[in-house]
Amino acid sequence: MFLKEKSSGHLVEVISLPDLFNPFHASVTGRYNHGEEAQDPEEFGKDNLIFLSGEALPRCWTDAHYRDDEVRR
Repeated sequence: MFLKEKSSGHLVEVISLPDLFNPFHASVTGRYNHGEEAQDPEEFGKDNLIFLSGEALPRCWTDAHYRDDEVRR
């Protein structure tokens, strides 16, 4: 899956999709999509990644407590 880095606008290929979907993981393993050769994997913070359309990642992917208000009711 490709996402965009907020700070630079570069494309990032996410290698570890389970980490992306897990709200308890603050970072994912990915690599920049530059040139013809695959780049070395790096860690990217989820807080600096967005969808290619510019939308933020879903809160359920980034916040482990996103439903706490519903549980308290």
